[in-house]
Amino acid sequence: MEFSKSTPVATYLPSPSPPLQSVIVTPCAACKILRRRCVEKCILAPYFPPNDPIKFTTAHRVFGASNIIKLLQDLPEQLRADAVSSMVYEANARLRDPVYGCAGAICQLQKQINLLQEQLAKAQAQLVNMHCQYTNLMAFICMEMTQPITGTISSSFDDQQSFDNLNSYQTNTSSIGLDENNNTNGNSLWELLST
Repeated sequence: MEFSKSTPVATYLPSPSPPLQSVIVTPCAACKILRRRCVEKCILAPYFPPNDPIKFTTAHRVFGASNIIKLLQDLPEQLRADAVSSMVYEANARLRDPVYGCAGAICQLQKQINLLQEQLAKAQAQLVNMHCQYTNLMAFICMEMTQPITGTISSSFDDQQSFDNLNSYQTNTSSIGLDENNNTNGNSLWELLST
């Protein structure tokens, strides 16, 4: 059997198989810190991702890894994420304040709430007081405007007393829209009160 150079020789070479795709699993932050192998169903992996090792370090420092694992195993899966965030919050509070922990933060916030409620009550009382003063002032002005205007000397004492009563309300006339330029029936308000 002779082979000529002009005829191509087909050689059977197996096609290269695709490289086996190795699953590269990065260990969770908990397993990385504990220096153990992170298994596929690691209970800590969903809650302590590899890019956030401080989260596990903080919780581990206060509660310990075995206590965290026990707690997560005892809880239903839908409550585990909240439990982990609560543990991390409590651990951070305990590291900031070793004596009181998160109870100290809660107490401080409660004091703030009480102080703000007191301030709100005072502001509401002042608002009611100002509203009463405004109502009384308007009633007084209406009463003075309905009285007949007399030019007798005997009424000047009453007018002075009325003027003093008006000043006792301590109301800024510009804040309620009354000033000397407001005219009622062609006369200024102060002319009406002084007659």
